[in-house]
Amino acid sequence: MDGDFRVGPWLVEPSLNTASHNGTSHSLEPKVMEVLVCLAGHPGAPLSKEHLLRTVWPDTFISDGVLTRSISELRRLFEDDAKQPRFIQTIPKKGYRLLAPVTPLNGTLTALSLAVLDVPRENSRANTRRWMWRLAIPASAVLFLGVLLALNVGNLRARVWARTTIPQIHSLAVLPLKNLSGDPAQDYFAAGMTDELITYLSQLGGLRVISYTSTYTYKDTRKTLPEIARELGVDAVVEGSVQRMGQRVRVNAQLVYAPQETHLWAQSYDRDLLDSLSVQSTVASAIADQVRIKLTPAEQARLQTPRPMNLKALDAYLKGVDHLNHVGHGFGGEEVKMAAESFQEAIAQDPGFAVAYVKLAEAFGNEALPYPMESLPFQRAAIEKALSLAPNSSQVHLARGYFRFTRDWDWRESEAEFKRALELNPNDPQAHVAFAEYLEAMGRLEDAMQERQRARELDPTIAELCTGFFRAKQYDLGIQILKKRLEITPNDGGTHLQLSDFYAYKGMEKDSIAEMQRGAALFGFEEAAQHVGHAFSGSGYRGALRALAKDMEKAYRQGRLDRPDAVAEVYTRLGEKDEAFRWLERAYGERNPAMVFLNVEPFWDPLRPDPRFKDLVRRVGLPQ
Repeated sequence: MDGDFRVGPWLVEPSLNTASHNGTSHSLEPKVMEVLVCLAGHPGAPLSKEHLLRTVWPDTFISDGVLTRSISELRRLFEDDAKQPRFIQTIPKKGYRLLAPVTPLNGTLTALSLAVLDVPRENSRANTRRWMWRLAIPASAVLFLGVLLALNVGNLRARVWARTTIPQIHSLAVLPLKNLSGDPAQDYFAAGMTDELITYLSQLGGLRVISYTSTYTYKDTRKTLPEIARELGVDAVVEGSVQRMGQRVRVNAQLVYAPQETHLWAQSYDRDLLDSLSVQSTVASAIADQVRIKLTPAEQARLQTPRPMNLKALDAYLKGVDHLNHVGHGFGGEEVKMAAESFQEAIAQDPGFAVAYVKLAEAFGNEALPYPMESLPFQRAAIEKALSLAPNSSQVHLARGYFRFTRDWDWRESEAEFKRALELNPNDPQAHVAFAEYLEAMGRLEDAMQERQRARELDPTIAELCTGFFRAKQYDLGIQILKKRLEITPNDGGTHLQLSDFYAYKGMEKDSIAEMQRGAALFGFEEAAQHVGHAFSGSGYRGALRALAKDMEKAYRQGRLDRPDAVAEVYTRLGEKDEAFRWLERAYGERNPAMVFLNVEPFWDPLRPDPRFKDLVRRVGLPQ
């Protein structure tokens, strides 16, 4: 339907995807508008769910849940009550009908509804004859009706043709949403909304979505969209903004085919602040429709509107996510502490907030915030609580699998959890990397490399990929990938430290020390970085390593670093085996995650012939 019309007191303009009342205009998603147009074509008549789905989503597999959400959006717009409807009535087990009167503003509503509603040809002819007989329509009017129908069919053909000529999109990146609130203190909110949108999109099969850690560095970039797309290896880019206004939030999003910078879709959403996360679910559904992804029922279920939540809980959660994302990018343990406090506040405000428990466990387990053994009960409790609240969440099963693997050393249970996480979300590169690490620890190296390759296909910029190359001693390849990543994320401390290890085992001592300094500074250890640099200038590589070991020991005693394994690794490089084993025993006593990789890390090659090392492997329970 191309013409405007009224539904009760509301002015509906399909061409603009807007509905207005009392001087206030509200935007509707294109598909929600099409549902309304469909219903308005037969006011008062029941329309089946099958008919609505076939008409609005003719070439996409869509479950009833999408239609239900669209009806809910219309009821929200009209402030309608499903139990006592004034606008839209639910016909149990059948469909819906529009109760409010419909007034076409250009006289074309009835005629155009025949084409839009896809009425069967036999019924169309019968209805035409019936109306001609009753109303005695003149021949000229019949001719005019035919012209309108022909034009509308032409429009439908044009829309179908336009849809089939949309370029194929198999991968995309979500750029950081701009904060238009006018308050820099709200940057965390925009960052959190970006992260949530990526989380929703990554659950869609058939679509490769770049992780937030790879895209956040493009905030305020001057690079063009084609340049960004080439660097990230994607077909399309999602960009937009977030504006928080009191108790309301507005999200603007647009989908751009990057090679030609062609704008494929754009939409604005105004919501109550409490519905902030549901907006990202809505945006993800709209993007899935635009790129013609056929969602499975399970994927559609994951995109259903999230449960409502307490505003203070949402605010605290998004602050916690922002704090965690700062770690290793110029900030260290203080950010982890603030993240943990924020997630605890979110849980206090909303005890049913499952993902907040997952993030709390992640904060407790972060190596920049050591609790050694004391943290384990808190991590375990948070993960088990999350599982009870969201048993079908891939995030929860991934967190549980990693905890079972690296802390409980329960090989059978952790494998089952990793497989369940991948079953629920096969497009999560982090889940593939985690499972690859498990397989490496178990000695299943070929299977592990396949998982890492799958992770690389999903996100070619993910830094964890290079861990496999390091363990396989493919140092040149790892260096090449890490340097490429640093072109995109130059302030990623973890990548600098990883590159330092590659350089060290290639014998590139000066480069290794330089990367070590950069990485340490980005994790908040500026003083240690300076000590290492001075020691290298005065005493060479061994002097730098000795200074590093002493600074790490000091940070460990002060509770600023939970890495006894890293201290052991430095002493191993120095050839001081007794000191190395002393720190490895400490790591074993604390059930440090690094212990599960004893068999595969090149760090420990000089120690392997020693009976103490073999005994350590046996006690951890790893394959001999």
